[in-house]
Amino acid sequence: MSIASVRRKYEQELMRLPNVNGVGIGEKAGKAVIKVFVTHKVPVTDLQPHEVIPSTIEGWEIDVEEIGVVRVQSR
Repeated sequence: MSIASVRRKYEQELMRLPNVNGVGIGEKAGKAVIKVFVTHKVPVTDLQPHEVIPSTIEGWEIDVEEIGVVRVQSR
């Protein structure tokens, strides 16, 4: 399955996890990855098992990136 199809398939599920504010496709070390954007990173030990972002989904690596709070800006 293509990375775009996997992202679409799991986007809503990932968006329900704590601190997640976006899901996209990016690159890490020259490889395509699914990017999960979070307000802040939290140690795995502070999360319940069902709150942990997986390291891979259907063979595609997940890269978690801390971006802070996303706000709409007016022009």
